[in-house]
Amino acid sequence: MQSTQASGSDIEEEEEEEEEEADEEPVFSGDPKGIARQMVAAEGWGADQFDSCLEPLWEKESNWNYQAQNPSSGAYGIPQSLPGDKMASHGSDWRTNPATQISWGLSYIKDRYGTPCDAWAHSQSVGWY
Repeated sequence: MQSTQASGSDIEEEEEEEEEEADEEPVFSGDPKGIARQMVAAEGWGADQFDSCLEPLWEKESNWNYQAQNPSSGAYGIPQSLPGDKMASHGSDWRTNPATQISWGLSYIKDRYGTPCDAWAHSQSVGWY
């Protein structure tokens, strides 16, 4: 019969690996709308914040195109950041990664308006957010 006992160092290594995994940022994947839906949920907002507010807001702003650029203002990406390089605070890949743009956009919305529905209401009343 073989022994299946683990040594103390094996257990410590496993615990360290689990701690490292817990410190990692969550990885969001899928199409931009799917990524945004995941991030909205991770923020603790209900599905209505995505379905009724964020989805139409960014549909209006960029048609959910991560390469969208406003020719007159220079606003860029899915959330139409102005200037676009503000999104570098969330990743150096801000020009090409929808998840980076969405993460920045949700932080902007949370800081400035509180929720996607508050941002959408502002956009509906004045034409921008």
